[in-house]
Order: sequence, then C-alpha cells, then structure tokens
Amino acid sequence: MNVSSVGGVRFDANLIARYDGRGPRYTSYPTAPQFTDRFGADDYRKFALQSNASDRPLSLYIHIPFCQSLCYYCGCNKIVTRNQARVTRYLENLHAEIDMQSEFFSTSRQVEQLHFGGGTPTYLSDEQMAALFEKLTHSFSFAAPDEREFSIEVDPRTVTEASIETLTGLGFNRLSLGIQDFDHAVQVAVNRVQSKDSVATLMQAARGHDFKSISFDLIYGLPQQTTAGFDATLRSVIDMRPDRLAVYNYAHLPARFKGQRMIDANLIPSPETKLEILQLTIERLCDAGYCYVGMDHFALPGDDLVKARNDHTLQRNFQGYSTHKRCDLIGLGVSSISHVGDCFTQNAITTMEYEALLENGQLPVRKGLAIDDDDVLRADIIQSLMCYDNLRFAEFDDRYNISFRSYFANELGRLVPLAEDGLIDMSDDGIEVTAHGRLLMRNIAMMFDRHLDPAANGERFSKAI
Repeated sequence: MNVSSVGGVRFDANLIARYDGRGPRYTSYPTAPQFTDRFGADDYRKFALQSNASDRPLSLYIHIPFCQSLCYYCGCNKIVTRNQARVTRYLENLHAEIDMQSEFFSTSRQVEQLHFGGGTPTYLSDEQMAALFEKLTHSFSFAAPDEREFSIEVDPRTVTEASIETLTGLGFNRLSLGIQDFDHAVQVAVNRVQSKDSVATLMQAARGHDFKSISFDLIYGLPQQTTAGFDATLRSVIDMRPDRLAVYNYAHLPARFKGQRMIDANLIPSPETKLEILQLTIERLCDAGYCYVGMDHFALPGDDLVKARNDHTLQRNFQGYSTHKRCDLIGLGVSSISHVGDCFTQNAITTMEYEALLENGQLPVRKGLAIDDDDVLRADIIQSLMCYDNLRFAEFDDRYNISFRSYFANELGRLVPLAEDGLIDMSDDGIEVTAHGRLLMRNIAMMFDRHLDPAANGERFSKAI
C-alpha cells in the first residue's frame, strides 16, 4: 500500500511521512497552551454576562472523570476508583458549579446541545445521573426535544439494556461507544476487554429506543495491532453500521500519562504499519458508504455531521467535529473548557483544586484567554479549512473589512511549498484543500497560527498522522 484514492481522499504514504510532524488538533484557536492563569474567574464572569447580548443558544459539556478500571492508552482526565464517598463529593461540587454558572446566562438562551464526557459518564448510578440531569434542567432552559442534540460517552462494559432505557428517559438521543479495537490480544494489552456481542446487544437496544445517532470510537497504533487484525475489527464495525466513527491515532506519551507506562512500547506497531492501518481504514469505511468528514471523523450520508458540513454549520470544538456552530460552550466539571463570547477558560485540572475552590464559594476557573480581533479572524480561517476544505478571500474581505492577500501575505508565502507538494490549490480567489491535503489538514492550518512555537511542538502536541 502506497498510493490510493477513495472518498475524496488521496493517501500517499511518502507524502504523509514527509509531513509527519507534531501540531495542534485545532479544537480551539488559540489552542489551550496559550491559556494563562492571568485570566481568572472575574474575567470570565464579565465575558459571560456580556455574551447575553448575543442571545446565542448554549451548549453544555459535563465532565465525569470516574472509571472502574484503567485503560492503559487513555490520555483523558480520569480517576480510577470505587470509593463512592469520593464520587458523592465531586457531584456535590459539580451541582454547586452548575448553580454558579447558570446565574450568568439569560433564561432566554436555550440549551440546544449537551455532552457528557469523561472518564466514564456511565460510571454514575441511575439515581446520580437522574439527579444531575434534574439539576441541569432546573438551572438552564432546555430547547424543545426535537431541537436537542444530547449525547453521552459510553463504556460498553458498564452499560446494560436497562441503562440504555434510562438514558433515553433522561433525554439523551446520541451515544458514543468506546470500542477502540475488537482484537482480543489488543484488548488485553491495553486492559480493556469487551466482546463484539455485548456491543451488538447495546446497539440493538439503542436502536430500539430511537437514538438519533450512534458513534463508535476506534484507535489505531495500539500495542499488538496488525493490519489484518484491525481489518477484522473494521469489518465487524461496518456490519454493525454506526452512524458515525471517530478513528484516532494513538499518541504514546508515557511521560505525560502515567497509565501509558503500563504499555510495552516494543508491542506498538511501526510507523509503516500504522500508515497501512490508516489507509485501510479510509478505504474500508469509504467503500462501505461512509463520508470522510475530516481529520479522524466519518459519518453516513444522512447523519447530521454530513448535513452540517454541507450547509456550513459544522465546527471544530473540544469534542472534535460538531454541529450547532452558533452556540456558546459552557464546560462544567474538573478540567472542562468553555468558549463563551470572546474568551476561553479552563477549570482546575485536579479534583483536589476543583473541589477546594467550589467549597470556598469560588468559581473553579483556573486559566483562560481573552481573544482579540486577529484571533477571531484566524479562528474563522482555520474553521473554514478544517470543516469545508476551502476558503474564499472575498468572503473574508467582506466579513472582516480587510484585504486577505495583503493581511496574510507572509502566510500565503509559507503555503507555497504545500501547494507545490499538492496539498492545496491556491488561486487569486482562494485556497482549496486537495485530496492529498485532507489528511494533512493540521499542517495547512498551522500556517495561519500566529501563536505557534515550533520548538515546543514535540512537548505539547501529537503527531499529525
């Protein structure tokens, strides 16, 4: 496998290897390393109150950090515990944060989007989940059921068919199932063993309860993975027919994530094998009728992600690709990130600090950033490239009252080598990302990042592929 074209993507192993550096995923711009502790809770309060003038709808992200066991590959903010007292204390503080945050936002601003992430959100009991949901519904104004996108990340090992019914009753209409790989040897190597049958049973239960969309998460580059083994996983996944798939590259960073030290680095597939697995994944999914949305996301043609891409309401945020572009995002829980008005904030990243702040009556904002007009412009450019594979100079001239070619003369110069390598087509009218360039979108977006420090990329960011 070296060169192939399918689904609007052209896979060239030599080109990918040449551009296989590290860089941001651009789930925000500016990216999280730019956040500073000089921006605190009082600053956030001011921006949040000012945002009510826009009357934009709201999106809520709730972080539940608890897990029953450690998945060795995981880089998320999580706590492996069976201590219910610890869970109870966290939830009490989360409820307190919801009370504090809800005071900043007008009741006319409806919550259209909600996402529970982790950790393992389904770690919570049905009673704890119901109480949390009741707190949210009493604190914020929820949109009508047919206007909501309410999703939750699910570990198939912790969910029963009865749990699926409970989630439906609470109002969730989207599920994201953590699969990673069905190969048993891989599952043992990363301490996450689950059967295909259990996943298929949950899929059937979710379909029976009319979930609008079901997504699978897969990871390539895990220990013990082979091209043949991942091919078998892909065939099983395609048979189950989830609406969406996110296929992530495993980033082995044991210095940052202690759990990864349990992985034998000698069992991680070679860079060449990883590229073979990625190429196979794109071919299998596109041949099966999935659309390549961008980066690591695939969806069936009728899914809302594809519709949002077509009608220009797609966005990149901290959950990856998402719909409802016009929402302000409020992050709740330890380490959660908010994007409200013209600011970003992140909560304290340890539960100890998060809980201490709340128990002292303080909002748990630990750092953040006020974005300026140039940041807004560059964020719009990066969104346009990463969501729609193009940008039109005249649109930005009109929207921001600039001359794009003059304003970004240096950036356009830096793009010339990428154009010569066939990643983009540049004309007097704009930039088009080519089939070659779609897999190297991060490299293209980096050309417009004025904050990027190439010397620090190896410490902060994962590889582009």
